[in-house]
Amino acid sequence: MANHTEAIQIDYDPSVVSYKGLLTVFWGSHNPTLQTRSSQYKPAIFIRDDKQARDAIESLDEISQRLQQNIYTEIILFNRFYPAEDYHQKFRLQQDSPLMAEFTALYPDMRDIISSTAAARVNGYLGGYGSPESLPKELPSFGLSRKGRKRLIEILSESRPFFRNCPL
Repeated sequence: MANHTEAIQIDYDPSVVSYKGLLTVFWGSHNPTLQTRSSQYKPAIFIRDDKQARDAIESLDEISQRLQQNIYTEIILFNRFYPAEDYHQKFRLQQDSPLMAEFTALYPDMRDIISSTAAARVNGYLGGYGSPESLPKELPSFGLSRKGRKRLIEILSESRPFFRNCPL
């Protein structure tokens, strides 16, 4: 049995997105009424201070009232975060050898890929996030070659045709 809970840690700019905004995304990203059998996969919000605690409890109460069901998402005081093993990091990006090769050329140390905003953004696009409106604005900042940019657009276009017309 696992003695940990798999989680993500989000660094964010509160002038761009609020903590309450992140909570809204969180509640929309999982089913809080499903009870898990292990602590490894339990849904949880890790709080760092009293304000986050109040906001998290308030959001849990709103969800509970709206759904009128038992909510199994826990609110837990943050203690320590342990990053996942390298093979779990930037998972979608690692599934594409040509794009991963470009990032490995830019960042020979996997720790640098893990902390790269560009790698995180590409990984997000590969995971189904991002829009065809934002990609042309961001694409130059990723550090990809023309071939890499073309590869990214081709991959995105396979599942979402509206990316086909994105300029390189």
